[in-house]
Amino acid sequence: MGKRELHELKPIDYNMLKWYFSFRTPGTCESVILDSYLWKDYYNSKYYYNNKGLLWVFSNKDGYFTVIPLCKDEDLKMCFEDLRDYFNNELGIKLKMYLVDEEAVEILNLSDDEFDVVEERDYFDYVYDAGKLKTLSGKAYHKKKNHVNAFLKAYDGRYEFKMLDCSNRPEVLDFLETWKEERAIVDEYNRVDYESAGIKYILDNCSMIPYQMGGVYIDGKLEAFSIGSYSKPEETAYIHVEKANPTIRGLYNFINQQFLTHGFPNATLVNREDDMGLEGLRKAKLSYKPLHLVKKFNIIER
Repeated sequence: MGKRELHELKPIDYNMLKWYFSFRTPGTCESVILDSYLWKDYYNSKYYYNNKGLLWVFSNKDGYFTVIPLCKDEDLKMCFEDLRDYFNNELGIKLKMYLVDEEAVEILNLSDDEFDVVEERDYFDYVYDAGKLKTLSGKAYHKKKNHVNAFLKAYDGRYEFKMLDCSNRPEVLDFLETWKEERAIVDEYNRVDYESAGIKYILDNCSMIPYQMGGVYIDGKLEAFSIGSYSKPEETAYIHVEKANPTIRGLYNFINQQFLTHGFPNATLVNREDDMGLEGLRKAKLSYKPLHLVKKFNIIER
């Protein structure tokens, strides 16, 4: 195969990329276009085309890797082999493919002699019933409802939920900086810094990259915000970002509920992404009683 031309991920390419993303809907957060923009610097994202799809080439401090190509089911095997050829012959390394959905693993049906295919629990997505997260009704959500009620009581007449847009960029970024400093999360991959950079990037380019954003104000000051996107074919809201002042009881529960209610009225499902293997996050995501987890796999060439 001839030399592939690698392209940077740019806001102006959104509509073209959207077309490629429409080929498959495996239900993972990585299969949503906004996620690619949010994490483009973290993955140092590049891509190239062949005549069947769009193929990713990522890199970080651990080296080069890729994810499942954006192509139709029937073209997955061909695109997979194209990527393998690129890794083996242009980069001179074995193929590493992460965050692969279960359906793709079945379609590829790879030989055990050539590849290790391993479940990666830390990156399973959590999927919930949207109606239940909006109402928090029933015994399972009793604690969550109590937290929301405590918030409503403590801040009666002082809070307001609003859908946000480009014009709210300065206050969202101010809040994000404060949140980061207070949380002081230590992570060898600096994911929090990259996430902040990704949020800034989509806010800077919000005329070209569509998304939904909502916020909670207390005494006129932004104290929580959330960013998401909607997949109509799956009737699924994808919640990519959710940040709230951790000292305010019930605020996380409140924005979670209000953002779904106002931002995604037609959603029947909610994908709240993975827990990255962080114990506190896993506990929080499980406490919302997911309907199911979306499995993901690593494919490592032997």
